[in-house]
Amino acid sequence: MKVSVIVPIYKVERFIRKCTDSLLSQTLDDVEFIFVDDASPDNSINILNQCIEKYPQRKKQIHILSHEINKGLPAARNTGLTAATGEYVFHCDSDDFVEPNMLDTLYNEAKKKDADIIWCDWYLSFGHNERYMKQPAYDTPMEALKAMLAGKMKFNVWNKLIRRKLYVNNKISFPEGYAMGEDMTTLLLFAVAKKVAYMPQAFYHYVKLNTGAYSQNYSIEHFESVQYNINRVEKALHDRFDNILNLEIACMKLEAKFPFLMSTKSEMYKLWARAYPEANAYIMKNRYISIRRRLVQWCASKHLWWLVSLHYLAIDKIIYGCIYR
Repeated sequence: MKVSVIVPIYKVERFIRKCTDSLLSQTLDDVEFIFVDDASPDNSINILNQCIEKYPQRKKQIHILSHEINKGLPAARNTGLTAATGEYVFHCDSDDFVEPNMLDTLYNEAKKKDADIIWCDWYLSFGHNERYMKQPAYDTPMEALKAMLAGKMKFNVWNKLIRRKLYVNNKISFPEGYAMGEDMTTLLLFAVAKKVAYMPQAFYHYVKLNTGAYSQNYSIEHFESVQYNINRVEKALHDRFDNILNLEIACMKLEAKFPFLMSTKSEMYKLWARAYPEANAYIMKNRYISIRRRLVQWCASKHLWWLVSLHYLAIDKIIYGCIYR
């Protein structure tokens, strides 16, 4: 089997049909599709089964696994990984969708370059409007790892094809019980990769409409989960590379708490100030991210909250609230 596609399912009845159609109509034939029902309480699985009926040629390639109770996104991904047999693994969130030639193109390019991991561009989708999200190109796993830690490159699993043996041989799995920040697992995979590649083309549509999905929830409580994942990554990278990534790890901490600045609430600003204060010294040293993001964080470090609030209103209410809606 060339590729194993893993799709966790939970409360996505509005989106699962489009997601499933986009996967089962892939131009790559040698694929197995592993759908993991994480005890979804809605009609998602019934809709999934209806979709599957339209693709009789794919039926033997489809596996639906079920959790008796809701275990969360990381556990669902791990259930899929345990069942996977493909040379490469692709994780697709069930409220998103992909281009029909995604797996074919990425797999062939990965094989051509003998890459352990290949990533591509993606679309940020707001329904009728989409924004093309360009990703950077790097020749080595270390260059890409530094860029992801610092916030220049996305560490999301869904725009990457990853050789399955990286998970198996290095005993890497997703952090069950700590869903926010679970994509940081990708950093651990890059840390053990030998070769990587980049495809300058967008195939994945990340849908920013489903407020009930796993990836849309961010709260004060969830930051504890993010901290767990940061600590997990920090320890693993220090053990493997000693202290050569200190700057990038500090930048990761700054990027992790940046969402607290996308608000006008004083309690969120207080949380930003309390989280990883030792990283603030690196704010203006992070050359990977835009000067705008650095300036917003610098303003926060100086307690210029009115400027932080103004930035949020401009970005969220005007740019994303009007232009992309």
